[in-house]
Amino acid sequence: MTNSGDSAWLMMAAAMVLLMAPGLAFFYGGMVRTGQVIAMLKMCFGCVVLVSVIWFTVGYSLAFGTDVGGHGLIGGLDHVFMTGVGLDSRTGDTPTVTFSVFHMSFAIVTVALISGSVAGRATMRGWLVFVCAWTLLVYVPMAHWVFAPEGWVARQVGAVDFSGGTVVELSSGAAGLALAVVAGRRADFERQPIRPHNLPLVVIGLALLWFGWFGFNTGSSLGVPGAAAMGFVNTQLAAGAAMAGWAVTGYWRTRQVGLLDMCMGAVTGMVAMTPAAGDVTPAWAAAIGFLAGLTCAFAISWKYRFGVDDTLDVVGIHGWGGLFGMVMVGLAATGVMTAKKGVFYGGGWDLLGKQLVAVLVLGLFSFGMTALIGKLVDLTVGLRQSSAAEEHEQVYQNDWDAQFKEIADALRGDSEGSSGGPGGEGVDASALLDQVRRMLAADPQRLGE
Repeated sequence: MTNSGDSAWLMMAAAMVLLMAPGLAFFYGGMVRTGQVIAMLKMCFGCVVLVSVIWFTVGYSLAFGTDVGGHGLIGGLDHVFMTGVGLDSRTGDTPTVTFSVFHMSFAIVTVALISGSVAGRATMRGWLVFVCAWTLLVYVPMAHWVFAPEGWVARQVGAVDFSGGTVVELSSGAAGLALAVVAGRRADFERQPIRPHNLPLVVIGLALLWFGWFGFNTGSSLGVPGAAAMGFVNTQLAAGAAMAGWAVTGYWRTRQVGLLDMCMGAVTGMVAMTPAAGDVTPAWAAAIGFLAGLTCAFAISWKYRFGVDDTLDVVGIHGWGGLFGMVMVGLAATGVMTAKKGVFYGGGWDLLGKQLVAVLVLGLFSFGMTALIGKLVDLTVGLRQSSAAEEHEQVYQNDWDAQFKEIADALRGDSEGSSGGPGGEGVDASALLDQVRRMLAADPQRLGE
C-alpha cells in the first residue's frame, strides 16, 4: 500500500539531490582558473546526461534487480529499460519509479564528484568515456552491495550506511585518487596553486549543494518515524560545526580564515554526516562535523606530501570525510534507526568492525577499478590533455594575471596620489581589473589586438 506522505517526500528529495549536480558544477567552476570554467561545467552536466541514460537502460536493474546467484554481488537484468516497473510497482510503500529516480540522482552526483580530481587536465572525450565505464563497472555494483536488501554489505557484513558514506563519498574519494595518479601531475603543480577565479560562483554552488544535501541525507529514511527529521537537523548542525572546525585549522596555520575555507568546511561536515545522519544525536552531529572540519583541513595538504595532483581536493574532503563518518557511526550510533549501537552506546566493538570492513573493501574496490578504467581510457581515447594545450592555459593565466596585477597596482598608486575625478574619488582598480578579465575571457581573440 502506498504511503502518500513518504511518496511525496521521496519525490521532493529526488529533485533536491538532482539539483546538486548543477550546484557541484558551479562549486567546481568557481574554484578553477578562468579558462577552465566552461570545461568544468561540461564535465558535470555530461554526467547528468550519460548517467541518466545508463541508469534507466541497465543501471537500475543491475543495482536493484533480483540478486544473481544469491551472493549479494550484482542484480539481474529483469528490469532492463525499466521492464516490469509500472504505475502500480512499489518499493516499500513508495512508487518504484520515484525510488529509481532518487538513486539515479545519487549515481549522477557520485561520478561528477570525481571530476574535481582531474580538473583542467582531462580531455572531454576521455572523461565522458570514463563516466560511462565507471558508472556501470564501479558505482552500480557498489549500490547493489550497500543499498539493495540482498547486497552483501547490507545483509552479510551488516554495516550501517544511512545515505552513501561508502557508495558516494568514500568511493568518489578513492576514485579521485586513482584517476589523479593515472592522469599525472600538472606542469606547475606545487609551484602555482589554483586560486578560485570567482568566489561568488563557489558560494552559489555551495548553496545549491547545501539545499540538495537535505534531500540526500533524509530521502533514505522512509518508513522510519522521525529519521528524516533527525537527518535534516543533523545535516545542518554538522555543516555549521565543520565550518567552525575548518576555520580553527585555517587560522592556526595562516592566521586568517577565507571565504573558500568556510565553503569547503561546510561541504566536509555534510560529507561526514552522510552515513550517520539519521542515527546519531544532534550533539554528536555537531561533534562529528567539527572534527571532520579539523581533520579534512589537514587532509587536503597530504597531496603535496605524496605528490598526487588532486586538483580540487576530492580525496581530502570526500574520501577522508566519508571514511571518518563511517568510523563515527561505529562509535556514536544510537541504534534507534537500525537497532545497531556504537561503542559509546553499549554496542561493543562489533559495529565498528563492520564499518571498517565496508570502508576497506569498497575503498580498495573503487581505487583498483578506477585505476584500471582510467588507464584503459588513457591508452585508447586519451585521458590527459596534450602538454601544449595545458601549457597554453598556464601561460595565458599566469602571464596575464601578472600583467593585470601590475596595471592594478599602477592605477591604485595613481589614485592615492590624485583626486582621480569629480568629488575627489580615485580610480577603482579592482573593478577595472575584473572588467578587463571578463572581457578577455569572453573574447580571447582580443588578446592579439
